[in-house]
Amino acid sequence: MQASVWTTTSPSLLKPTSHNPLLTHSFSSSTQCLPLRSRRTRRSASSLTPRALLQTSKELVLREFHERKALKIISGLQNFDKENVASVVTAADKGGATHVDIACDPELVKLAIGLTSLPVCVSSVDPAAFPAAVEAGAMMVEIGNYDSFYERGVIFSPEQILNLTKETKRILPSVTLSVTVPHTLSLPDQVKLAELLEQEGVDVIQTEGGKCSNPSKSGILGLIEKATPTLAAAYSISRAVKIPVMCSSGLSAVTAPMAITAGAAGVGVGSAINKLNDVVAMIAEVRSISNSLASAGKRAATEEQRLKL
Repeated sequence: MQASVWTTTSPSLLKPTSHNPLLTHSFSSSTQCLPLRSRRTRRSASSLTPRALLQTSKELVLREFHERKALKIISGLQNFDKENVASVVTAADKGGATHVDIACDPELVKLAIGLTSLPVCVSSVDPAAFPAAVEAGAMMVEIGNYDSFYERGVIFSPEQILNLTKETKRILPSVTLSVTVPHTLSLPDQVKLAELLEQEGVDVIQTEGGKCSNPSKSGILGLIEKATPTLAAAYSISRAVKIPVMCSSGLSAVTAPMAITAGAAGVGVGSAINKLNDVVAMIAEVRSISNSLASAGKRAATEEQRLKL
């Protein structure tokens, strides 16, 4: 299968961003080169060496993963509707998410970083599309969000995923890389692929499974049924690799905490947000999921403290 890249030709919404240092090993001493939007970070950027700058950028992107509280809101790999993407990004920012994931398009990246200070991730299955998005300000790249391909009967083999990963690492060796393990593989094969991806230097493994789940019940039972495949993958993979696992696809405020309990370092939510009709409803849903994760985290911390007594 030949990977494809989708772009838009609409005019730029924002002024071009400065050169992103994650693209190469050569840096300017200007603080504008650092794609971090914290003023404190900007003030100290000029004193950082290139190696330290890269490390600081990656640490910022992965911080919530290491704290096991990452919440990534996904607009969709083929969603180039600027109005909808802007609403999703705004909802992520106002609702308490930690990351936002958009289609791999420089104009969308410029739009997103004008709306939020959250790390922006771009998704594609074409490694050659990533540099332009990183140049525009993306701090994380994702090989994944395959749902639109499954709808056309296209699936990805482990060999294809590994080749895409190797090519991406060759082009962007210093950029935080997340790779989705296809749910079309058996659970043992998903675990095996995750282990190989870890060996290739991937920073985050993302699971999926919502598309293959057809709940037979409504309400809470249906929500749990919907999340079962991705929860099972997160449980199995998180026990086989040392890098963070993001549980994604088919999750809700009910099942997001289950993902963390299963071993995930974060959750990714897409259609539960981007299919809503207005930004107010999107913000409310993101907030609901964020609050459910926070409550679960507090309960876990309380239980851990109790066991120490």
